[in-house]
Formats: sequence, C-alpha cells, structure tokens
Amino acid sequence: MFSLEGKVALVTGASRGMGEAIAVAFAEAGADVALAARSADALETTAKAVEAAGRRALSVPGDVTVPADLERLVASTVEEFGAIDVLVNNAGGPVFNAPFLDIREEGFEKVVALNLTSVVRLTRLVGRHMVDRGRGSVINIGSPSTFRPWPAITPYSVAKAGVLNLTQALAQEWGPAGVRMNMVSPGWIDTEINRAFVESGAAAMIAGDVPMGRWGSPADLVGVCVWLASDASTYVTGANIPVDGGLTVAVPEDWRALRVDRTWLDAPEHGGQQ
Repeated sequence: MFSLEGKVALVTGASRGMGEAIAVAFAEAGADVALAARSADALETTAKAVEAAGRRALSVPGDVTVPADLERLVASTVEEFGAIDVLVNNAGGPVFNAPFLDIREEGFEKVVALNLTSVVRLTRLVGRHMVDRGRGSVINIGSPSTFRPWPAITPYSVAKAGVLNLTQALAQEWGPAGVRMNMVSPGWIDTEINRAFVESGAAAMIAGDVPMGRWGSPADLVGVCVWLASDASTYVTGANIPVDGGLTVAVPEDWRALRVDRTWLDAPEHGGQQ
C-alpha cells in the first residue's frame, strides 16, 4: 500500500532540504520524479540521487513565481512521463524577517507570491490534469505559523494560512473526482534556510520550545509524504498534519515548567513507576 511504483511525482523546491529529501524518498518508494527549482546545478544533484534509486528524473529549472515557468514545468512533466499523480508544493520561505510596519507593500506581495500565489497557480494547472484523470494527490507544505502566527513573519504566516484554506476548500471540490488535497506542516527543520538559527545561540532555545526537545531533519518529513502520496492514504483529504515535534500543541514559554521529567516521576518519593 505504501509503494509508489508506477506513479509520477512533481516536487517544487527540490534542489535542497525538505524538497530534495521528499523527492529522493518518492524515488526510493518507486516513483519517477519531476524536479523543480531555480538552480539547474543543484537540481542535478537531486536528479542523480533519484536515478541512483533506480527511477527516472526530470529536472525543470525555473521560478515558481513566474507563470510561464509553471506552465512549462507541467507541460514538460506530462510530455516526459505521460501523467502527474502526485504534486508537492514545497517551494517557499519567509524571505525576510521584519515588523509589519517596516515591510514595504512590494515586500509583502513578494512573500505572498512565493508562498501562496505560486501554489494556487501550480495547483490549478496540475489539478485540471488530475481531475480529468480522476485521481491524484496534492501535498502542500505548510508551517506551524498557520495557527500560531509569529511576529516579524506576518506575510509568511498570512500566506500559509491561505494555503491551508486552499487545501481544505479544494479537498471538498475535488474529492468527488478522486483528487486528494492535504497539507504537511513542518516545524523547526535543520535545513539551509534555517542555518543561521541552527548555528546561533538561539538553536538550543528553539529546541527547548519543542516538546520532543530537538530540531527536526528533512528525513523526518518523508514518511508522512510517502504515505500521503501512496494508496495507503486513499481516504485522507483536507488534513493538515504537523511534523514539528509537538510545537503546534506546546504552550508558549511556560510549558517547560509543567513538563514531567521521567526520572523525577520514577523516584520512590513520588510513587515510583505505576
């Protein structure tokens, strides 16, 4: 049920980090993979990893914020593989951090264009193809900021909330056609885009806010994405699945004072193991 044998997946932002990990995992599960990102050279690295897993890879360099590049991406994928069974809208990022009143209108629009408008456009293009075929799985990459908007990344939080609403609306519209829409929301993941945080003194503090007590890695996302792409999840649509070590449900700042230490609980004076 978890096999992707015979399926074709299209992954954006596939040149590094989470997108690269997801693309390679899809190949290892049996899918041929179309890879999209701005850097042709970086895409080739992912393509070689896909081919090393015994599957076909198609690299289509381009910018997801350019409509013509998205049209070329979809057309090239269908021409090469004949179909698109799985779409992962992974490309995105906060771009910059700044207080709302310091963000110029064009800056706000740039973040929304990357994280929401591009998802709308590509989902529309691929969705027409999937609806006509009567099957397909779209996986949108979200963020904990969808539910817990963080200061200084307001446009990013707004865009990701829009992606969630798009996911849930299209799950209803396209469900009868056999097309599933789901969202995976990673928390603090150790990728290049977060490298400054990882290497700073803030890394330990950030990990301390995560109930599981650590940063995630791109590998932590691949299991849920393979599941959503496979026939093992054929009755799952409209879902938003956090992959964040519990960050979404953690009480900000003061939750650590309430966390139970296993060694404390097991001590004889506190009743020992029950």
